Amino acid sequence: MAARRKKTLTATAATGAALLLGAALAQPAAAVELPHSAVAYFTSGSDLTGTRYAVDTTDTGCHDLPAAANSAVDFTTANIAVYFDTDCATGLPGKPGDLSYALGSLHWANFPYPDLSYRVTG
Repeated sequence: MAARRKKTLTATAATGAALLLGAALAQPAAAVELPHSAVAYFTSGSDLTGTRYAVDTTDTGCHDLPAAANSAVDFTTANIAVYFDTDCATGLPGKPGDLSYALGSLHWANFPYPDLSYRVTG
């Protein structure tokens, strides 16, 4: 019984070690280039690629983007509410509802829908 238990523990430990090694060696599908200073912006492509649209984090008004954004970075102390319709309207694109996206301070994200407007919330 003790030998069987020892084999089970050894196999479990080996499996865990293999999983940890695999996770450590795994490379992301796309390397995201993150900024090294306080900055916030939206981008037209996913993974912070494409055209950049700067965010003034001191202006808390609603802003429509010049074109749809698919990702953003917020490396500031502000939070940004992201909307999938113009005029900071909540809901799915073109459909009223309560959906919006919160981009927190010191985060970046790819959006589930193209972002059309935003508001700095604090």
